[in-house]
Amino acid sequence: MFGRRRGMETAGSAGQDTSATLTLPHTARLLSCRVLDTVHQPVRQARFEVTDPIGRRIVSGETDPYGGFTAAVPEGQYRLTVTAEGYAPFHGATLVGDPAQPGTGEIVLDAVEPPLLPAPGHWEIDPTHSSIGFIAQHIGFARIRGRFNTFAGAVRIADRMEDSSMHVIIDAASIDTGVRMRDDHLRSADFLDAARYPTVEFYSERFIHRSGSRWAVAGALTLHGASRSVTLDTEYLGLGTGLEGEPRAACRATADLHREDFSLNWQSVLAQGIAAIGSSVEVVLDVQIVHKA
Repeated sequence: MFGRRRGMETAGSAGQDTSATLTLPHTARLLSCRVLDTVHQPVRQARFEVTDPIGRRIVSGETDPYGGFTAAVPEGQYRLTVTAEGYAPFHGATLVGDPAQPGTGEIVLDAVEPPLLPAPGHWEIDPTHSSIGFIAQHIGFARIRGRFNTFAGAVRIADRMEDSSMHVIIDAASIDTGVRMRDDHLRSADFLDAARYPTVEFYSERFIHRSGSRWAVAGALTLHGASRSVTLDTEYLGLGTGLEGEPRAACRATADLHREDFSLNWQSVLAQGIAAIGSSVEVVLDVQIVHKA
């Protein structure tokens, strides 16, 4: 069934009869799979995606606690992609409905080594190769993207990565959504009140290793005069070398903020009763840090 698998099990065998509990359309067939590691243990919450031959997504989701997933699809040829943190991705093809390929396939994912961590010492954010952006919902369905153009930050990498710390300071007035009138409103007392609160600051409290290259950076964000606990969901991208031979490291992080938590309560309701601006804002950071000699 799949390009890299271990074993086959008949879908109608004892203890494996998924179809017995489902009522399916007569044109539907079951695509079933278990995702395992190299010691035959299930890989939980692996992400899978089934696409048709021209790349259209048919179904997607995550594996269950036993590493399995089952999807009902029409007969035909499909591509299957499986990814999981700490493992090499799998890409394979299968022909659903082929009598010669009945049952459940087992995909074995190969573990990969996480990227090397930056060396202990003091590192600085390189603003020319970094960005701090945000996405807000507008009139209930559209999304507005913006960024802060001026910011600085430092990271102290400890001998034990979990003991590291980070401080980022942002110029609130540097907010930029590409529309001057909107940016002036965001800088006003209705929103950031940049004249009264000129900076936005984040101090980390701890680094938490989740798995593979995934980390959580927990700390305090001070925005609009209010400080709240915030956790950055962070993907560490690894080490590299700049054009002048300087060591660099990179990460990507996201966080969801609620405006009301920081007293950013301005709102306008449209004639249809729809709020002009959503209550939550997604923050997206792409950061490069450079080792400070």
